[in-house]
Amino acid sequence: MNTIFLIIILIPVVEIYLFIKIGSEIGAITTILLVFTTAIIGVYYAKYEGLNTLRSGFIQLSKNQTPAYEVVSGAAIAIAAVLLIIPGFATDVFGFLLIFPLSRKFIFSKFKNKINKNDNSKKDFIEGDFEDIEDENDKKL
Repeated sequence: MNTIFLIIILIPVVEIYLFIKIGSEIGAITTILLVFTTAIIGVYYAKYEGLNTLRSGFIQLSKNQTPAYEVVSGAAIAIAAVLLIIPGFATDVFGFLLIFPLSRKFIFSKFKNKINKNDNSKKDFIEGDFEDIEDENDKKL
């Protein structure tokens, strides 16, 4: 089965389950208020972290360095903001993990190690040099 299809089906099922469990413990109105509160706080914190990332990217550019981490971090913050806007507790947890710089660096390091491991195992190219040799007969008028 396609993993995207599984994610599309699984996320709402998990969110509904969590809504029922948490709502039965703390009440329906409190659950709804908690969902709205996490969305509002998350979006404002995403804005704050996004501006910090943008500022850091401009500092890297002024030093003539590539702001690679800042670009990836900005994309992660955008994804986190979307996850926080989506109603639910599981998406909020993943959203907050992506927004906080410490957990974001930890997640990036895990992906970086995985990508580096895959890059080293896939070497399906041959290195070599070439030289253009011009012949008198190959020259055209």
